Amino acid sequence: MKTIQFRGEPALPAIGQGTWYMGENAALRRQEVSALQAGLDLGLQLIDTAEMYAEGGAEEVVGEALRGRRHQAWLVSKVYPWNAGEVDAIEACERSLKRLETDYLDLYLLHWRGNVPLEETIHAMETLQQQGKIRHWGVSNFDTDDLQELWSEPGGENCSTNQVLYHLASRGIEYDLFAACQQRDMPIMAYCPLAQAGRLRQSLFEDPHLHQIAQQKGISVAQLLLAWVIRRPGVIAIPKASSQQHVAENAAALDLHLSVDELAVIDRAFPAPQHKTGLDVV
Repeated sequence: MKTIQFRGEPALPAIGQGTWYMGENAALRRQEVSALQAGLDLGLQLIDTAEMYAEGGAEEVVGEALRGRRHQAWLVSKVYPWNAGEVDAIEACERSLKRLETDYLDLYLLHWRGNVPLEETIHAMETLQQQGKIRHWGVSNFDTDDLQELWSEPGGENCSTNQVLYHLASRGIEYDLFAACQQRDMPIMAYCPLAQAGRLRQSLFEDPHLHQIAQQKGISVAQLLLAWVIRRPGVIAIPKASSQQHVAENAAALDLHLSVDELAVIDRAFPAPQHKTGLDVV
């Protein structure tokens, strides 16, 4: 099974559970809670959420799923950039903790960069750590220049991760961002590893090369895409799965291995970047 390790932490499975779009439809709440619990049963410990998702609704779903099981999860949430100041971040974190029905987060991320100075956000994260409300902190949607600026600030070297868009049809981070994070022993968290709904997702799921490889391996295209995202060390994929069946398929992808020949076919169909591109964000 492929694993990932955040600094000072035991290894975690390299596939976690995303929650974007959860909490938006009350009729689906029971199904969403059950899916998260099924993921925990299968060992998918990392659960990623954010105050942005359904304006706290996803955090409430996660909180319900973790009742009596908080110790089984490695819990991640994210703060809006306009809530990332020294005082506002403390209050935002406390609201998230209340919705999540817990007294601490394993990891707290700045969701994307805004107008609050990075030094303020770092200080807020350090305060939250001192208060025992978060164990680690990190960022999301930071490109290489953003990270270099972050690392130049006092305390910025303690950033634990960068959560970015990464899937087979969006490989821009491979040009320089991935290497920069690796040099800092900083894992990448890949959101939307199966691509967002739309043209790119369609191009992946209808690609004949991917269909052929998946058919030969007796797996789904979705499992193939997840296996590709976590093919190298230092990456954890956080797909959303709102059904127990999809969660089981995601977990099974942890044990998939792609051969050199299979990777070569995939690279020809979806080439790696040859120059710097702006960070993809959705």
